[in-house]
Order: sequence, then C-alpha cells, then structure tokens
Amino acid sequence: MTEEIDLEALKRVEQRVLWLATSIVHHANRVRPNRSGVKVGGHQASSASMVSLMTALYFAVLESPDRVSVKPHASPVLHAINHLLGRLDRRYLTTLRQYGGLQSYPSRTKDPDPVDYSTGSVGLGATAPIWGALAHRYVAGHFDVPRGGRQIALIGDAELDEGACWEAIADPMVSRLGEVMWVVDLNRQSLDRVVPDIAAGRLAAMFEAAGWHTVMVKYGPRLARRHDLRARIDGMPNEEYQRLLRADAPELRRRLEVDTDDLGDADLLATFRDLGGHDLASLIDGYRQADAVVDRPSVVFAYTIKGWSLPTEGHPANHSALLNHEQYRELATKLGEDADDPFRALAPGSPEAELCRATGARLKRGSTRAVPAPKVPQDLGRKHTGRASTQQAFGRFFVDLTREAPEVADRVVTVSPDVGTSTNLGGWINKAGIWSVGDRIDWFADDTDTLVRWREHDHGRHIELGIAEVNLVGMLGELGATWSRDGQPLLPVGTIYDPFVSRALEPWSFGIYAGGQSILVGTPSGVTLGPEGGAHQSVITPSIGIEQPGCIAYEPAFGQDFEWCFLHALSQLGKPGGTSAYFRLSTRPIDQSLHTGTREEAIAGGYRLKAHANPRVSIAVMGALVPEALEAAEILGDAEVVCITSADRLFRSHQARSGLGDGNPDTLTSLFRPGVPIVSLLDGHPHTLSFLGSPITCLGVQRFGQAGDIVDLYEHHEIDAESVVGAALDLMS
Repeated sequence: MTEEIDLEALKRVEQRVLWLATSIVHHANRVRPNRSGVKVGGHQASSASMVSLMTALYFAVLESPDRVSVKPHASPVLHAINHLLGRLDRRYLTTLRQYGGLQSYPSRTKDPDPVDYSTGSVGLGATAPIWGALAHRYVAGHFDVPRGGRQIALIGDAELDEGACWEAIADPMVSRLGEVMWVVDLNRQSLDRVVPDIAAGRLAAMFEAAGWHTVMVKYGPRLARRHDLRARIDGMPNEEYQRLLRADAPELRRRLEVDTDDLGDADLLATFRDLGGHDLASLIDGYRQADAVVDRPSVVFAYTIKGWSLPTEGHPANHSALLNHEQYRELATKLGEDADDPFRALAPGSPEAELCRATGARLKRGSTRAVPAPKVPQDLGRKHTGRASTQQAFGRFFVDLTREAPEVADRVVTVSPDVGTSTNLGGWINKAGIWSVGDRIDWFADDTDTLVRWREHDHGRHIELGIAEVNLVGMLGELGATWSRDGQPLLPVGTIYDPFVSRALEPWSFGIYAGGQSILVGTPSGVTLGPEGGAHQSVITPSIGIEQPGCIAYEPAFGQDFEWCFLHALSQLGKPGGTSAYFRLSTRPIDQSLHTGTREEAIAGGYRLKAHANPRVSIAVMGALVPEALEAAEILGDAEVVCITSADRLFRSHQARSGLGDGNPDTLTSLFRPGVPIVSLLDGHPHTLSFLGSPITCLGVQRFGQAGDIVDLYEHHEIDAESVVGAALDLMS
C-alpha cells in the first residue's frame, strides 16, 4: 500500500518534525527571556504523540482541498510541518505564545501560518470539520465553488469525554458525510491521569452504532509478529501499560511474564513500544482504509505513546512537563540534530528536503475568488401596526425580505435545533424549504391539517438539526466562515430559546473567535414568558450580549426597530471586518403606534420615546417593559422615557467618552440629560444598564422566576409600573 512512498525519507521528516516541535516549546520556555516570570508553557509530550500521525497524514495522504483540525496541544507540530512545507518563516519558530507570534493553540485568525480550523476549546475543534463539511455541501449546492476535500479532525482520546463530540456524532445528518474523518490519538492519558481501563473497543462500538466506519491502527510490524506479547498487552489495563513504559528491560521482562529471551534488551523495549500510531506504513494504510469508504464518516483509532521518544515518555505527569537543557541535548544527539542551531534547514537536495518540497507543492491551494455579499436594504417597507411582539416581527421579516430583496434572501440560511416553527420561522420554512443531504420524502405533504410544509432537498435554505444547541452554534460558526473558506458569503441566522443561550455560549463564542460571522436570535426571553416558569425564564442573557467580543447585541421593543437593526446586522456579515449579532426577542405584544424613533437612532442604541421639556427623572427601558415605563411616566407627569434598542451600543458609547473602544461618544449624551436621575428597567439582570449615569436606580430580575401571569411576576420582581414610580420618587427626593 505504500510502495510509492519513500518510507526512509518520511521517517527522517518525522524525526525533524519531532525535533522542531520540541524545540519550539523549549525555546519559548528555556531560551527566550521571560520578563514576567510566568510560565510560558507548551505541550511537548502531547505534541510528541501526534508527530507520526501528522507526518503520515500531511506528507503521504493529504491533497490540497483537504482541511484539517489539529488537536490544540499539538499546535507546535502543525507549525513545524508548515515550516517544512514553506508556509511559515523560520523567524516565527521562536515566537510560540509571544505577542504577535505563534498562538498557544491553532488559530485561523491570529496565527501567521495557514490554519484550517481554530482549536483550543476541547471538543469544539473535533466537531468543527463536521460542520465545515455540511457548510461546504450547502454552499456547493447553492453556488459555484471549487470542489471540497476531506474534512479531518485530529483529536486526543481524552477529548472524547466531551459531550459536544457525542452530540455531533449522534445527529442523523452526520452519518451521511463520507468526507469526514476523525483520527483519535489514543495515548490513554489526559491532563492529570492515565485514562482507566480499556476503552477503545467501547468507543469504536459507539461510533459504529451512530453509523460511522471504524479503523484500528494498533500495532506496528514488530508486535504484529509477536502473538504472545501482543496478547499480554491486549489484556492489560491502560495503567499497567503506561507503568511498564517506565521500566528498564530486566524489569519489563519480569513483569510481562512472557518468554522474550529471543529479544535483546533494546529489541524488547522497541517491540513493547511498537504501536501502530508510530508506524508510518501502518498509519498510511489506516488512512487509506478510511478513504475507501465514501458513504459515511470514518474514525481511525491510532494507538500512540504520550511523550513518544522523549525522556517523559508515558509518565502520567508528563502533560505539561518540559525538557531541561540536558535532556534537550540528549534528544538532539538521539535524533542527529544540533541543539545550538535547532532550526537549521534540511540539507538541500536530500530525500527528506525533496519530500518536503514536493508535499508543499502538492498541498498548495489556489486563491479563492471572493464574491461580495449583496447590498442589504435599509428598510423593507412594512408598516408595523396593531399589537405585535418582536418574535412575530422576526417571523414576518424573512417573507418580506424574499419579496423586497430576493438577492439577499438567497444568501440567508437559517438554522435551529428542532425549534424552527416555535421561533416563528414557519412562513420562511414553507417558502425556502429544508436543506438536506439529498432529497427526502415528505410523507405529510397530502395532509391538509399540516401548516408547515416540511420539504427536504439539497436546495432548501433552512437547516434543522436535533435538539442539541451546541450543534446549532457549531453549524452557525462554519456557515459564517464560508466567505473566507469558499469565497461565497452566507448570511446565517440561528434561532434558539433564549434561556439556552448560556448553554450554547462557549461554542458560539469560539465560532466568532475563529472568524465565523452569524446572527443568533434568542426568543422568547425573560420572566415575560410567564407560564413557562423559572426553568425557561432567562435573566443574564442581556449582559452576555454586551460582553461577547465580535458581536453586537440588540433587544428592540418594536417591530420597526427590529427590522432596521436586523437589516443592519445582516449587512455586517460575510466580509472582512464583519461582525456577528445577538437579538433578544419577546413574545409580548406591544402597541406599535407608540413607536417614535428613527432608523439611525435605533441602530445607534436608542431614542427618546416620550420626551419632556424639563424632566425630573429619565426612565431608561429596554425590550418588553416599554408599557410599564410609559405608564410610570404618565403617573409621574414630569418624566421622560428613553427606549433602548441596544445596551451594547450604549455601553460602547460610555467607553468611548473615556477614549476607550470604537463607540460613538455622543450617543449617550444625546439620550440622557446631565444631572437628571435615571431609573433603568428591563426584563433581565439590572446591572445590564447600570453604566448609564448617576444617580441611577436599576430595576430588573435578580431571582429565579416561577410560573404565573406576567402582571403577578412583574410585581413580584419589582419591574411593574408602581415599582418604577417608587424608584423615581426616591431618586427625585
């Protein structure tokens, strides 16, 4: 299977990758001056276990369209390989975890060399190629893009403890993605411990039950020939194997209790360590077995040794261990390297140098022609009348968009975790259809009682995943990155029950960090969702919106404000320098005739909803509590009401007044009069608006909710009109 590969040259490249990866970490910790005295860190042992897997993959298997997500702690291996392929200048090899240098973990947006997927948040880098595969299939089904390749995740076995992995593996859509391959670095160690018992067979069975193809790369040629020794290793728990890696030859012979007299000491130690994950020929064969199965995803379990070939090999405490100078020089001697010139180039014309040159040429990608996102209109022409909620406005939005700006609607893709209809996407789903990996029969198409037509085909524009919110936001991140990956911008919008934003926050934040631009809509929100009870009443999400980097948060009260702000948010997607958005919506109907703001004011963060020539107090209200604010102002007589559409925008204005950030310093000044006290009001935690001014009294929800009518709940949480009046009178006195 490997006749065309020069295995001797590949072995020398493998040794150079091990040396460079180790040296990158060594220089950062032992050579580079450390001004702060804080440990720099790095993961020499975790990198060493991945060296063979990545050398075989990159130099013998990968093609240019393929994309790889690299285990976070193996980032030095990725940078070493990129350097050998001519993708990373030598000067960066001394900058690991230095400002402006190589990042701690692979980063698409911050590393100087090519990185296909950002990793670093355990479990999310593993699943990213799944969502990347779906995103590419979606783009390829709707637009003209170059052919995609395999989507590969290189992960540690301990990473499979993360629920995000199994939530993705179990989604029914995933079992049809033949381009997806996971490679599990089965080194049987996590950060603090040896992974107990023998888990590989159970893990493989779980993958197969979910429809995956599994490949085991367990032993190299030495152990493959020794049935007795192999049987002994098969029967021992992980902890025993790891302990025996620390034994010398006499102790190993005694503990194995297997006849190994025909093996010399060096041969015995080498044979005991002869795992498939460090045999290049076995790895290449395993990868090709995975490639041969194209109708479902594959997982390759590769048995490895954490700290392979290093003095820390197999030690349970080697996760963050660093070689000292003496150990580093011993490794240089072992590998035939120069500890005083660790980053010297390969000998020109040598077989290993030629292999690196040829691989670099094979993996070179052409430039992607970037298509600009369509111009988003400022208004859809709808007259917002009667009583309506922002969730209802959201549901009508996409129907209006399809009519008024079809070229923009063509770029919209909506995603939800089994809550599309309950978040008011039914009309859009009927018009756009459900996107699926291949057409599926709608068995309810002839049912006259069916309000939503669930037509699944590869040209639909709504993606419905299972109930797992983590999958939703993982998908959003990759859909939001197609402008940079495939040159085709999408406008991805995800809907989620607002109480579950916190559950999805970390992967959504990581997707933004990785360059994905999307809109997340949380609805319904707050204790306003009265009958649902405390389990479904979100309190902290307004603050989350303010604090999330790379995102602008909105909580409009009126349909018109929602329309203006949502159109503006769409216009910021799918381009360099773009930004994501979060919308917190409500199911409470509000009289739309009360609206007074302009488009510019709504996008900037707010406007005076009820003005007063000489107010004694200002009521700053956001979202669904506008009626309570207006009622309180009417009772007080000399109060004005400021309707806030974005606490995020106003906080940026607050910071800008001190010369911090990128907000408009004049926004807050135009909304709040100097010296006039403020009562802030929202269906969320009161500290959200506490920055508005002084003196200020902040009203909001600080306790878990409960089921009930919103009149009772507002009074219970002191966000009703009477509470606003009381707070205002206290301030004015």
